[in-house]
Amino acid sequence: MRIGIVNDLGIATEALRRVLARRADFRVAWAAASGEDAVAHCARDTPDLVLMDLVMPGMNGVEATRRIMAASPCPILVVTVSVGANAAMVFEAMGHGALDATDMPSLGGEENGGADKLLAKIDLIGRLTAAPPRPLPARAPASGAAHPLLAIGASAGGPSAVARLLEGLPADFAGAVAVIQHIDEKFAPGMADWLGRYSRLPVRIANTGDTLQPGRVLLAATNDHLSLRADARLEYVREPAQLPYRPSVDVFYKSVADHWRGAIVGVLLTGMGRDGAAGLRLLRDQGHHTIAQDRATSAVYGMPKAAAELDAAVEILPLDRIAARVRDLFAQTQTASP
Repeated sequence: MRIGIVNDLGIATEALRRVLARRADFRVAWAAASGEDAVAHCARDTPDLVLMDLVMPGMNGVEATRRIMAASPCPILVVTVSVGANAAMVFEAMGHGALDATDMPSLGGEENGGADKLLAKIDLIGRLTAAPPRPLPARAPASGAAHPLLAIGASAGGPSAVARLLEGLPADFAGAVAVIQHIDEKFAPGMADWLGRYSRLPVRIANTGDTLQPGRVLLAATNDHLSLRADARLEYVREPAQLPYRPSVDVFYKSVADHWRGAIVGVLLTGMGRDGAAGLRLLRDQGHHTIAQDRATSAVYGMPKAAAELDAAVEILPLDRIAARVRDLFAQTQTASP
């Protein structure tokens, strides 16, 4: 894997070089000391991965990420001195297509685990597009009545796309909402708070034992998979352990296909890889309405593209039309209810 480093501090660049040197299969393609340099480097020599700092003089990492993903798209991992202190910038960068974020390892990172955490993140990104989508085994949908459910899946580019969708839902939205976003568990509470700034509906992280209630948004919040049990309560499950996508959209979609007793609208938004495509197809096969974001408005056209290739989406829509379509679908569901 050829990796580009973007950081304005020489000591930070050296720390990253030392971490990458621990692996024979990693090579530093180039190092850029500013956002402007990073954009130019990517245009001339697009690497397999960019390690992007956020806080830099001139063009910061958020803007550099936006420009790289627009002109020379490639996987980007945010590596900054404190992810927690820069949470808003992290979510903005992820909204433009960054895949994940981690704290900067120190020159002594071997002692505090920082180096191992960074290498694990890089390995995970390397696996993201390795496995093709596999059909999920279908079961008969659960019978009986329940309120409708909006099930949203997203990855790279997802935070801002999810925020845009939630912003378009009314305060009296009749359905329950679940969001499965590929994000490290340490960032999930901050993302729930951040989404709450845009949503008229309350947003919080999902806890084991929760139920999906109308007018409330629950966000998957651990590195395990959020799943719906037969008793209609949520839980986190480790299996399938081999999945690189954690939490997995496919796992959640399959669980609601098996156990949810009401109508489901599945929405698959921007993201790298293929997670969610097979699950969306399963929902469609069971008669639920499914929507995938279109290529033009996706920060990373991976997951929605995989869904389109599987004919998993009833509709493929630009982001700015999805909320209105969801409102219409839920209004139809309410009208059809006895």
